[in-house]
Amino acid sequence: MSSIKNYIETNKERLINELIEILKIPSISADSAYKQDILKTADVVKLALEKAGCDLVEICETPGNPIVYGEKIIDPKLPTILVYGHYDVQPADPIELWESAPFEPIIKKTELHPEGAIFARGSADDKGQFYMHVKALEYMTSTNSLPCNIKFMIEGEEEIGSSSLGWFVKRNHDKLKNDIILISDTGMIAKDTPSITTGLRGLSYVEVEVTGANRDLHSGLYGGAVANPINVLCQMIASLHDENNHITIPHFYDKVQELSNEERAEMAKAPFSLDDYKKSLNINDIHGEKGYTTNERNAIRPTLDVNGIWGGYTGEGAKTVIPSKAFAKISMRLVPNQNWEEITELFTKYFESIAPKSVTIKVSAHHGGQAYVTPIDNIGYQAASKAYEITFGKKPIPMRSGGSIPIVALFEDELKSKSILMGFGLDSDAIHSPNEHYGIFNYLKGIETIPYFFQNFVDLQK
Repeated sequence: MSSIKNYIETNKERLINELIEILKIPSISADSAYKQDILKTADVVKLALEKAGCDLVEICETPGNPIVYGEKIIDPKLPTILVYGHYDVQPADPIELWESAPFEPIIKKTELHPEGAIFARGSADDKGQFYMHVKALEYMTSTNSLPCNIKFMIEGEEEIGSSSLGWFVKRNHDKLKNDIILISDTGMIAKDTPSITTGLRGLSYVEVEVTGANRDLHSGLYGGAVANPINVLCQMIASLHDENNHITIPHFYDKVQELSNEERAEMAKAPFSLDDYKKSLNINDIHGEKGYTTNERNAIRPTLDVNGIWGGYTGEGAKTVIPSKAFAKISMRLVPNQNWEEITELFTKYFESIAPKSVTIKVSAHHGGQAYVTPIDNIGYQAASKAYEITFGKKPIPMRSGGSIPIVALFEDELKSKSILMGFGLDSDAIHSPNEHYGIFNYLKGIETIPYFFQNFVDLQK
C-alpha cells in the first residue's frame, strides 16, 4: 500500500478541488430555507460514491432529510466495514464574524497550517472528514486493493439530532449489517500527535420558556410590581451551579461513572499546555468544576451550559419594557451511565420547582443521546492504532471527547456493532464557529491512513 502517498501527490489538486465544490453548497439542516441545498448535496454525495467505486448507491428517503447509502461487496464471506458521516452543516451565523464567506471556500496559510487550510462551513465538520473515506475508497478500488466489503451511510440531520437516522437504522438492519463502524467526526490532539477517541459524552438539549404578564409592560408603570421574566430566568439559570461549579439538580450525579486514579493518570499523559490553551482562546483563566483538570472537565465530567438566551427588546435604541416572555436553550453533556431521558426529566422537575409563583415555566426537550465508550482492546481500535502508527510514525493516544455523537450508542443498540472514531480534525478548526477550517495536511493524511485501517482490520481477524 506504499503507493497511497504517490496517489495522493499525483491527484492532490483534484482531491482538494472536489472537496471545495461540495463545501460551496449551504446544506444547513437547521433552517428549512436550505432544503433544496440539502437535496442537492445528497445528489453530489451519491455521484461521488459512484465515481469512487461503489456498485450500489441510493438516496434513501426518510421522514426528514435523505440518507445516502452506498456499498461495494467484493465477497460476502469477508468482513464488512460501515462508514458513517453527515453532509449537513451548522448555520454560519454570526456571518459578520467570518473573515471570508462561509460558503465560498478559500485556502489560507496559517501558522499552524503552513501548507494551507480550507476555510468554509462544514470543512472539518463533517464534509472534509467523511469525504476522506470516499477518496480512500477511490484509491482502493482504482488500485484493486480493497481488502473487504464497504458500506456508506451519509446522513443529513446530524446537526439537528439525527432523528431520521434512528428511523432508518431500525428499519434496515440487514442492509446495514457490518463487522465494525468507522466514523471520522472527531479530532486528534495535534498534527504530530495522533489520537483515537474512545469515548463520547451524551447529550440532553432543552429549551425553557418563562412567562410573566400576558403582554409586554411599561417598565416605569409596572417595574417593581410584577415579575420580569428575564430577571427571573437569569436567577434560575445562575442557581443551576454552586460555588464549586457543581450542578445543583438533585440526583444529577447519581449514575455518573467515576474514573479510577489509574485511568485519570493515563489521560494526564496527553500533551497539554494550559498557557497555550488560554492563549488560543484569549482568556485570562479557566473555569469549571472544582477538583478536576481542564481535560477531565471537558471529557469525563457532565456539564450544563446555556447555549442561547433572549427576550424583550434588543433592537437599536431604547424601549423601556418588561417583557412578557424570556427564553433560553440549555445543553447538558453527559457521561457513561447517565441516561439522557432521565436527565431531561430531572432537569424539568427541578427547573419547574425553583420558579417563583409570579411566572409560569415551560420546558421543551429537543433531542439527546447516550454517552459511548469503546475499549482499547477492541479489534477495531487496534486496527486504527496500527494505521496511525504507520502513517504518523507514532502510536496514537486514546482520548475521551467532550463532544456528542448521539447515534453512536444507537448503532450499538440496533446493529450490535462497535464504532471506531478516527478523527483528523483539530481543536483549532473552529467547528460550529465563524471561520471554520480544515487543514490540507489533515485532509490528505486521513485519505492516506484510512486504507491501512481496512487492511489491518482484515489481517487482525485471520
